[in-house]
Amino acid sequence: MIATLARTLAFSFSAGINLYATVGVLGLAARYDWVELPPQFEVFNHDVVIWTALVLYAIEFLADKIPWVDSLWDTIHTVIRPLGGAIIAVATFGEVSAPVEGLVAIVGAALAATTHFTKAGTRAMANTSPEPFSNWVLSLGEDALVIGLAFVALRWPVAALAVVAALLTLIVVFAAAILRGLRRRWRRGRGRSR
Repeated sequence: MIATLARTLAFSFSAGINLYATVGVLGLAARYDWVELPPQFEVFNHDVVIWTALVLYAIEFLADKIPWVDSLWDTIHTVIRPLGGAIIAVATFGEVSAPVEGLVAIVGAALAATTHFTKAGTRAMANTSPEPFSNWVLSLGEDALVIGLAFVALRWPVAALAVVAALLTLIVVFAAAILRGLRRRWRRGRGRSR
């Protein structure tokens, strides 16, 4: 049960960053038996699912390298990634009662939304830089994180859960610091206008 929960959370977390890479890895893992997976992972083992995910991943791979195109792509995926995170969570968690399935979907969507908005915000800030290299570095780093976390979740689910917990903590700490900075700046701005 812990392995199932850990995988579910890790894949939902990854879906918010790159849904198509996550689904592609899940499909290939189920197809080629990289690790022994529960039967519910068979939903990803279909040619249409695998090829669609891989083609969309290739498109996203290119779109993520172009400043402002990446932000447009992220905007389009503001609904798609959290929805994908919910679907992945329900699919990977397996057969449960309807209330538990609903809770799993909400948690999966929330995790994917958290990482999606973190990614989109980071990319929007990077787009203000005049050079294109920061986009490339961020994009390649995101891809490495998603694919790496998926492999860790498949082989060592509890370790993946620890990685997700650490990354979520970092997201919360940075978000709180950014909000404090914005509040200070807003207060200073109001003080000058008086």
